[in-house]
Amino acid sequence: MSGSADFPASVGRRTLLQASAAATLVASTTCAAAQEPLRLLEAKGAAGFPLIRRGVPAALVVDGDADPAVRHVADAFALDLARVGGTAPRRLARLEDAKGPVVLIGQLGRSPLIDALVRQGRIDARDLQGEWEAYRQIVLDNPAPGVSQALVIVGADRRGAVYGTYDISQRIGVSPWHWFADVPVHRRADVTLAPGSRRDQPRVRYRGFFINDEDPSFSGWAKKHFGGINSAMYARVFELLLRLKGNYLWPAMWAPKAFNDDDPNNMILADAMGVVMGTSHHEPLTRAQDEWHRHTDQGVTGGKWDYATNAENLRRFWRGGIERMMSKGDGKGYECVVTVGMRGDGDEAMAEGTATGLLEKIVADQRTILADVTKRPAETTPQMWALYKEVQDYYDHGMRVPDDVTLLFADDNWGQIRRLATADLTRKGGYGVYYHFDYVGAPRNYKWLNTVQIEKTWQQMDLAWQRGARTIWIVNVGDIKPLEVPLSFFLDQAWDPEAMTLAAMTAYPARWAGATFGPALGEKVGALLTRYGQLAARRKPELLDADSFALGPVRTDGKLDGGAYGRELADWEALERDMTALKPRIATEARDAWFQLVEHPILAMTNLYRLYYAVAWNRRLAAAGDARANAFADLAERAYARDAEITAAYHALNGAKWDGMMAQTHIGYTNWQQPDRQVMPAVRRVDGKAGAIVFAAPSLPAAAGDRITIEAPDFAAASGAKGLNWQRVPHLGRTLGAVTAFPQGRPATTAADGVRLNYRVTLAKGGPLRVALDLAPTLDTTGRNQQRIGVSVDDGPVQILTDSLVPAPNATTTQAQRDWNKAVEENGRVIEARFPAVRPGAHVVKVWRIDDNVVLQRLVVTTEA
Repeated sequence: MSGSADFPASVGRRTLLQASAAATLVASTTCAAAQEPLRLLEAKGAAGFPLIRRGVPAALVVDGDADPAVRHVADAFALDLARVGGTAPRRLARLEDAKGPVVLIGQLGRSPLIDALVRQGRIDARDLQGEWEAYRQIVLDNPAPGVSQALVIVGADRRGAVYGTYDISQRIGVSPWHWFADVPVHRRADVTLAPGSRRDQPRVRYRGFFINDEDPSFSGWAKKHFGGINSAMYARVFELLLRLKGNYLWPAMWAPKAFNDDDPNNMILADAMGVVMGTSHHEPLTRAQDEWHRHTDQGVTGGKWDYATNAENLRRFWRGGIERMMSKGDGKGYECVVTVGMRGDGDEAMAEGTATGLLEKIVADQRTILADVTKRPAETTPQMWALYKEVQDYYDHGMRVPDDVTLLFADDNWGQIRRLATADLTRKGGYGVYYHFDYVGAPRNYKWLNTVQIEKTWQQMDLAWQRGARTIWIVNVGDIKPLEVPLSFFLDQAWDPEAMTLAAMTAYPARWAGATFGPALGEKVGALLTRYGQLAARRKPELLDADSFALGPVRTDGKLDGGAYGRELADWEALERDMTALKPRIATEARDAWFQLVEHPILAMTNLYRLYYAVAWNRRLAAAGDARANAFADLAERAYARDAEITAAYHALNGAKWDGMMAQTHIGYTNWQQPDRQVMPAVRRVDGKAGAIVFAAPSLPAAAGDRITIEAPDFAAASGAKGLNWQRVPHLGRTLGAVTAFPQGRPATTAADGVRLNYRVTLAKGGPLRVALDLAPTLDTTGRNQQRIGVSVDDGPVQILTDSLVPAPNATTTQAQRDWNKAVEENGRVIEARFPAVRPGAHVVKVWRIDDNVVLQRLVVTTEA
C-alpha cells in the first residue's frame, strides 16, 4: 500500500500560500481571485510563460524513472497541448537537453530534476513535504542553461503531480469531459500563463464515485465499444476520475462482474495511473460479490455466505483478496481502501437477529488476515466500514470497530444523509459519506436521467463536512452518464468544501456551462441547468404516471383545466422552449456535447410529461364517453414513439460512440423494479364526434377562508444568535428556494435563543389558523430520529413541531414507511401547526430554529371559515 494510515483524517493544513489560492478549485468552476497566479493571459503578446507559441508547445520534461502515474499524466498533458495548439510537444528526460521554455512535471523526493531546484533554493517545498496530494505550480526564470523559463509542476506525492498537471489542462480549455461528453477543445495558437506560484491540495482525503446499477446501459455500451468492462474501458474512467480531481473508485459490480477477476490488468492500470480502488459496502477485503459464486471447484469459495456456519471458507476467500492486493511484489501492494464488515449475499441485509458480537468478530478476523498477509500492523492499511441500511443499526446499538477504520455513513439512497458523528470527532480513521445520485430499490428505481439538484447535494455535503465527515466522500453515479453536472459538482465540493461557499455553489452552473460552451453562454446555459435540476428533482421520471398529479375539472363551457398536472407540464414546456431558442447559438463542434448535457434530458423529460398528461386526459374523458379522449390517445402514442426517437438520437451521436448508454427502461413501471421492456401506457378510444380541445388556465385550489402561500426566502426579518444566521439557498426545493440556518452542524437552540424568521401576513377573514411548513426532506443525523422547529403567531407561545421522518429499513410501522415514501417521491415534507382563532388584519408568523438540518421551502397560512 502506498501511503500509510498515519495521515490525519482531516487533510489540509493551510499555509499562507495555500490560503491565497483556497478560493479557487478550478478556474472554470469557482470564484477565482482577480490576481490569481498562473491564470491564463488573454492579451496577445502579454508577458508571461509561453505555454504555446504559434501552435508549438513548450517542451515537456519528465524524469525517465518517474512514477507511472506521473508518466501517464505527462502523456495525457502532451495530448492536451496538441489538442489546444495543434502540435505535440517535444518530450525530454533531462533539462540539459532543453532549449527555450519547458514544462517540468515531477514528484518531490522522486524527481532529481525538481529536487535539484529545491536544493538550489529555486523552489520552496517546505509546505509540500509529507502532505497528501498537494502540489505547487511555479514559473521559474532561467532554471538551467539554455532554458529561458520553466513551468514547474511539483507534487508532494504522485497524485499531487497528477492534479497539478490536469489543473493546467483545464485552465487552457481541456474539459475533464472532453472524451466522456465530447466537450470540444478550442484551438489557440498562443497560450500564455501569468508568472507566479500557486499551491493547492484537497481537503477530503478520498473522493470518488461508484459505478453501479450499470445494466443495461453502461454494461451494454462497454460491450459494444470495448468488448466488455475491461481495462481498455477503465482507462477512460480512471482518466475522467483524475481529471475531476477524484482519487477513489468503486468499480461496476452487478453480477456477473468482478473488477480484479475479469481482467487482471484492471487493478494494475488503476494503480499505475494513481487511482485508489475500493469495493462497495457489501464486498469485504477487495472481493467482488460475484467472485463468491465463481471458482468453487478450486477450494477458494463455496457454501453459504454465513460466517456463523462457514467461517473457514469465508476467511480463505477474503485472504485470497488481500493476497491479490499484495501481488504487486513491492511489499506495499496495489493502492486500496479495504472494505471490512459483512452484509448478506447479493447486497441483502444480514440474517434477522445477527449478533453485534459476531460482526465484531468478523471485523477482527478480517484485520488478522490483513496483518498476516501484508506483514505489517492492520492499522497501516486504510480500511472502511460502511454503515449502510441495517448496518447503521449495529453501530447505533453499540457495535464498534478499531479507531483507525473509517466509518462511512450513508444517505437514505434518495439524497438525505441518515447519520453523522455526534462524538469522537478525532478518531484516527475519521468519517465519510456514501451518497446517491442513482438507486435501485424502494419506493422505486431511479437510474435513467439526471434528477439531482446540486443545491441539495451542497446542503447535505456541507452538513457532512461541518460534522466531521472528511475522510471519504463517494457517490453512486450509476452509469456515469448522464450525471456529468452533479458529478463534477460533487468532486469540486469534495476538493475544498470550505471554498464551495453558498455563493460559489449558486454560481457553479453558469461557470461550469461557460467552461463547456463558452463564457458568453455561461449564464444562459447555467440557468437551463439550474431549472432542469429543480424540475427533475420534483418527481423522478420513474415515479411519473397518469396519476402523479391532479387534473383540473372539465368546465361547464367544455374547456379543460389542466390543474396541477397542467402546471407541471407548463414548467417543462417553458424550459424546452428556452432550450430550443438557445440551441442555434451553440457552436457546431459543441452540438454533441450540448445534446448530451442539456438538450437530451430536457427533451426526454418534457416528452415524458406530455405522454402521461395525455394518458391522464384520455382516461378521464374516455370514462365520461367524451370522444376528445381519442385525440389524447393519439398524443400519447406520438409521445411514446418520440421517446424512442430521442433515445435513438443520443445513440447516434458522434458515430454511435454512445450507442447503448440510454438503453435504460423508464416507461411502464408497476412496482419498484424496472420493467423488462418499455410498455406503452394503456389508452382507450370511444365512439363519437370529438369536440375541439380547448384548455383553460390551470386553476389553483379554492379555499373558503384565507389561504396565503409565502416562499421561505421572502421573510420580512431574520434574527440570528449563537453564531447562527439564516441564509437563502436559491432554487433549493420545489419553487423559489429554501432557507436554513448556517453554519450547519451546530447544536440545537431554543426559542429563548431567538434564532427566528418573521413572515408578515394579512388575513381578510380571520378564524382558526393553520400554518403548514413545506420542508425539504431531511433526516435527523444524530440518531434520535426527530427534528424540531418552532412556529408562533405574533407574540403568542411557540409551538414545537417534531418531524420524525425515518427511512427504510428503520421505519418500524407501515405509516412511517408511507410517510418516508411520500417525502422522497414528492421531494417535500409538510408539517402543521394549529392556532386558536385570530382576528382579521396584519399578523406576524414566526419560524424558530430548534434543530439543525431543517430546511424550509415555504409556508401556507390558512384560516378556516
